Amino acid sequence: MIPLRSMVWAVLPFLFVLGGPPVAAQGGTQAQIRFTYENRKLQPPKYVLTVEEDGSGHFTSEGGGPTDGTTMSSEPQDRPIHISKALREAMFTTARKNKLFAISCDDGGKNIAFQGNKTLEYDGPEGKGSCLYNWSKNAQIDKLTDQFEAIAATLDEGGKLQRQYEHGRLSLDAEIEVLEQMVQDGRAMELENIAPILQTLAGDEAVLQRVQRRARALLQGAKSD
Repeated sequence: MIPLRSMVWAVLPFLFVLGGPPVAAQGGTQAQIRFTYENRKLQPPKYVLTVEEDGSGHFTSEGGGPTDGTTMSSEPQDRPIHISKALREAMFTTARKNKLFAISCDDGGKNIAFQGNKTLEYDGPEGKGSCLYNWSKNAQIDKLTDQFEAIAATLDEGGKLQRQYEHGRLSLDAEIEVLEQMVQDGRAMELENIAPILQTLAGDEAVLQRVQRRARALLQGAKSD
């Protein structure tokens, strides 16, 4: 009779072959979309948003930008983000319907006002592509641009709320009202990325009750999938 220990060691190699670690079995690199925006007349003056197909991502931005003296200027950010399932699926569908951005995105019209230099880049198993534009008459590219800009605006507002909470709480009421209006207009989205500061404001009895109520309302609309 073969000892049990010998049988186990004999079978183990086959188990590793048939049921090896999922990461090793998958291989490859997941697809990624990167959006770069630059306009020195706005806040932030430049930023880069990267979205992976699994929903993970990254945001970097420069600080500064013009201010009228009543608003707070942007500070640089370098942080991870998460994009909800429905939105990221729509983003990658748009990329694949538009040849991975290996197309001419720009309208090219001489009478189009400057709206910022934008670059869309795709990198994935199917290939790579990129396009540079000021404004696109392609409705799908235009919608994708609005989505990226709204995410960036949310992250920028979250940074401003954090700074005001730490250094100037009297300005919180006006700032969170701005964010609330941006959400209603569709100019801010993916609020789960600034949930920590909203949760802080919602639960801090030291800030105005209006600020607490607005923070709670904004949290209710935040997605986390």
